[in-house]
Amino acid sequence: MGQMIPDLAATSRASTTKIKPNGIPNGINTAGKKCQHDPTFTQKVIAATGPNANPRLAQIFPSLVRHLHDFAREVNLTVGEWSTAVDFVWLPRLPNPTLSLTPPPPPPQLNDCGKMSSDRRNETQLLCDILGLESLVDEITSKQLATSTTQTPSAILGPFYRSDAPFLPNGTSIVQGLSPSVSWYEKALEDSAFLSGKVLSTDGKPIENAVVDVWHTAPNGLYEQQDSDQPEMNFRGRFRTDQQGRYALYALRPVPYPIPDDGPAGRLLGLLDRHPNRPGHIHFIVSAEGHRALTTQLYDSRDRWVDDDAVFAVKDELVVRFEPREGDPGARWELGYDFILGRC
Repeated sequence: MGQMIPDLAATSRASTTKIKPNGIPNGINTAGKKCQHDPTFTQKVIAATGPNANPRLAQIFPSLVRHLHDFAREVNLTVGEWSTAVDFVWLPRLPNPTLSLTPPPPPPQLNDCGKMSSDRRNETQLLCDILGLESLVDEITSKQLATSTTQTPSAILGPFYRSDAPFLPNGTSIVQGLSPSVSWYEKALEDSAFLSGKVLSTDGKPIENAVVDVWHTAPNGLYEQQDSDQPEMNFRGRFRTDQQGRYALYALRPVPYPIPDDGPAGRLLGLLDRHPNRPGHIHFIVSAEGHRALTTQLYDSRDRWVDDDAVFAVKDELVVRFEPREGDPGARWELGYDFILGRC
């Protein structure tokens, strides 16, 4: 599915730069630096509670969210700090191997979020998402790091990122194993899309050798690590820009999907009488030497959930319109989008 496009240099060499998406790099002190945040955001999270919520939870939840969000704003909590806290909450404390204890301590016990979490799913992160906390700390961090008002807005990483997606040549497809035997084959053909654009610095200059890391769900609304019928790393790939800063790939128009509701995060949604739906979106991490890594999402304007995202991550600037594509057997739709990175 897809074809090579002309004049795009392709390379698959591995990245030599370790990226921590949207984290505060070492050596940067943000203490005392105050940012302006959306004054309506917390109320949007509170207002999402439905009319049939658990009465006691409906009573105490607004206070919880206000205090949680106020804390994050007061200390300018960053994504890197929040991510460390998420790991602290659910990762078990292992015995010190240098100590010899008799009798040995019991094996570590995980709470409900820990039991649902693995290297393929982070339930604590998902819980933070429905509380609006990840979107809030993403906003705080992006404004702390902003060096220009022209930078592409950031968005949350989400719980299904995998850091080792394969490098692919420009102009190739992240769709694997597509055949008529796949249950969503016709939907994939209908939503086949060509994505292209440039990675630019805030001065408008193209950035060569930038890495565009992209992933999205299958048409059944599942990421490949959720679906045993999908090939490993399906709908994932990393691409390097050419000398003109260009990237190009074949993918699919994204579909809406419910966040997993089979764990504690889902139980909380049920108690709050809230829906679990996310609008169709494509994830990106865009990075380049001398620039801040950008973690973001692009949302399809056709989606009904753009105005009612279960994790409060949609930003107007990230809502895009796919256009019909002519003369390409590999894609029925196309999207052009340029990413603008701020300098370190």
